[in-house]
Amino acid sequence: MQTEFDHIVVGGGSAGCAVAARLAERPGARVCVIEAGPSDADIRVKVPFGLVHLLGSDRRNWKRQTVPMTAAGGRRVSVPRGRMLGGSGSINSMVWFRGTRADFDAWALPGWDADTVWDAFDAVEARMTPTRLPHPHSLSNAFGELFAANDPGAPPTPERQSAGVFHTNMRNGARWSAADGFLRPSGADVLTGAEVDHVTFDGARATGVVLRDGRTLRALAGVVLSAGSIESPMILMRSGIGPAADLKAAGIEVQVDAPGVGDNLHDHPGFGLHFKGRGSGYGLTLGQLPAWAVSPLQWLMTRSGRLASNTVEAGAFYSVTDSAVPEVQTHFLPFLMGWQGRSIIWGAGYFADVCLCQPRSRGRLRIGPDTHAPLIDLNLFGDERDLDMMTAAVARLRTLLERAAFGSRRAPEMFPGPDVTGEALRETIRTRAGTAYHPVGTVALGGPLDALGAVKGVSNLWVADASVMPRITSANTNAPSMMIGWQIGGHVAAHAKRNAA
Repeated sequence: MQTEFDHIVVGGGSAGCAVAARLAERPGARVCVIEAGPSDADIRVKVPFGLVHLLGSDRRNWKRQTVPMTAAGGRRVSVPRGRMLGGSGSINSMVWFRGTRADFDAWALPGWDADTVWDAFDAVEARMTPTRLPHPHSLSNAFGELFAANDPGAPPTPERQSAGVFHTNMRNGARWSAADGFLRPSGADVLTGAEVDHVTFDGARATGVVLRDGRTLRALAGVVLSAGSIESPMILMRSGIGPAADLKAAGIEVQVDAPGVGDNLHDHPGFGLHFKGRGSGYGLTLGQLPAWAVSPLQWLMTRSGRLASNTVEAGAFYSVTDSAVPEVQTHFLPFLMGWQGRSIIWGAGYFADVCLCQPRSRGRLRIGPDTHAPLIDLNLFGDERDLDMMTAAVARLRTLLERAAFGSRRAPEMFPGPDVTGEALRETIRTRAGTAYHPVGTVALGGPLDALGAVKGVSNLWVADASVMPRITSANTNAPSMMIGWQIGGHVAAHAKRNAA
């Protein structure tokens, strides 16, 4: 096995694949992508509905959990993260949003203004070609017509109150991940099943990585961490870059005292309404069993049918105050979702949630005695204003759902139930809410990183994934993660070109 490269990219997820593509553009560059999990050669990855099974996979999902969170009723919350080529982009619902222009302008960092990143998104979308979900359920179509001002066929946008069927990164009814759009065409070397323990240094210069099995790989031009908002800061801390007191307590020699590594952790908090009724949405019923039975063959032959659904088919953006900018995102699923400990239950129905576009609460990720078991504290509802906003958002969502033209497919709300309002609803949200699985911010640009994604205090080491976001974007974060990889990958390639001149 080759052990020396120009560039090593740690993490074969959405951002890492984009980084690799940019680095491989440099003539003669030897690029290696190291992925902790297996390849994405699994039919469940390609089948959109396969995500239902992948989220429960021990092999392809890191299956992280938070520590008990005081403001969320002392609960632990799941933090699923993809662990295979394509990363979380191989197990997600493929929903495609850039965010708002104001999201990036608010970062107030050179090179990350809306005009600049919009050009980068154009380049990313030329490879990913997101398009409208081709065969949505009739309920999804009806939900997408909530706001008459929408352009016909257009997706909703976080820029204004809107609803619609989502655009996704699918091609011909199958998942098209960053591994498809960026990694495979790049020609980069790929090493799967290889978890990185730490980065190696010569003085303050990053020189490569050590794998958990003891192997060492060298990087002549530098290392890029693209392992995600949980794993990238953990690798930095195991490499001696992080809060000095925490590192010393874990028995790690301090390379750089960087208190911001692990700070600023946040996600879109989410809470769902569950509806159940005969003749409504998809589900397990006697009447629907024949359709489920033929769905695998239907997908294989025509790339259509139930298995071609990404489950999260439509949604909306709206406000609950007088804000002209949407404060809430709703994801609409025309499927019955369980609410009593099991995700799949008998019956038919649909599901809609509320997610805060810009949560105020901030948590922290720390390293503990087991340096490969992150201590994740999202601090959900640490700022009570998030709970206030979500309670009001549920009330507004109920009104919107009553207005939707569901016709004979309308079903009653089963959880938490229409009679749960006011303070009872507030406490139900506190004790049952999770997240949209969009953790960001733990190695923020302008904090532990400079504006080009380089780690401060050392050379030849960069971070490029959702962890670099100083503030979360106002919708699903997969597309912004690819854009970040594309941008920072370009900076790293330019750095290598200058050094080689």
